[in-house]
Amino acid sequence: MLRLSKKADYALIAMKHLARKAGVHSTSAREIAEQYDIPIELLAKVLQRLVRTGLLVSTQGTRGGYMLSRPPKAISVVDVVQAIDGPFTVTACSTEKIDCEQYGKCSVRDSLWQIRERIVAALGTVTLSEMASDQDVATAPVAVVRRA
Repeated sequence: MLRLSKKADYALIAMKHLARKAGVHSTSAREIAEQYDIPIELLAKVLQRLVRTGLLVSTQGTRGGYMLSRPPKAISVVDVVQAIDGPFTVTACSTEKIDCEQYGKCSVRDSLWQIRERIVAALGTVTLSEMASDQDVATAPVAVVRRA
């Protein structure tokens, strides 16, 4: 089963919230945490990781908080998920022979990596702008990567 981590869920919630306020003012971690019943300590860590990866900027002071580093239409779901959870994977194997006993005989590795690429491409087509507008992403056009 493919599942996002709780941190990635919280990151997407926070990023959608910030996308709705894009260009207006910064928003505190406490404001976001209280609005969505997210533990403040965990959300603060998630937001700091998003700052470190360049998706958010933070400001200090009484009017400090967090803002998107670029327009919501320029940030995709895959950007947020990978900033929090690292590179997206669908299988434990890698592209290089490491410790897998089945590497030389594996008949599904390449197919699984193609599936991974399609999932990443699909997540890359959904932007924060779409999420913030509550556009039904289930009906939004999705680009599917096809290999010849």
